[in-house]
Amino acid sequence: MRITKRTNIAIRVLMFCAAHRDRLVTKSEIAQVCKASENHLAQVINQLGQMGVIHTQRGRNGGLELAREPAEIEIGPIFREMESPVPLAECFADADSTCPLVSACRLRTALQEAAEAFYNRLDGVTLDGLVCNNTALLNILAPEPCKH
Repeated sequence: MRITKRTNIAIRVLMFCAAHRDRLVTKSEIAQVCKASENHLAQVINQLGQMGVIHTQRGRNGGLELAREPAEIEIGPIFREMESPVPLAECFADADSTCPLVSACRLRTALQEAAEAFYNRLDGVTLDGLVCNNTALLNILAPEPCKH
């Protein structure tokens, strides 16, 4: 299973926000530190906002921040939502599938079960668990420790 760039960027955005809980962060800050284009970030930030995971504030003093505590944000649902428009394999894209084996293939069911097991494993992982007390990550994202 390969994670899309969009999901990868979403997790970076959330980690960056978690590392800077004391203030609004900007898209340009995230782009610089997380090595992501501002265009990709804008799309991801919009989707994370629609999911209710982050709050955005427009304007000169605008930016974004987490909408909930990092301990309340599970990674599994984020992955499910970000990955949902991307079919796991061609046969999952009902309209675009050219596979002649779909009606008899047992691999499709096994892949669905494997993907669900993957997401279920991520359900127990919180943003807090990824960021707080992760000194190496915080040295990259923020020179200051997490504040609780």
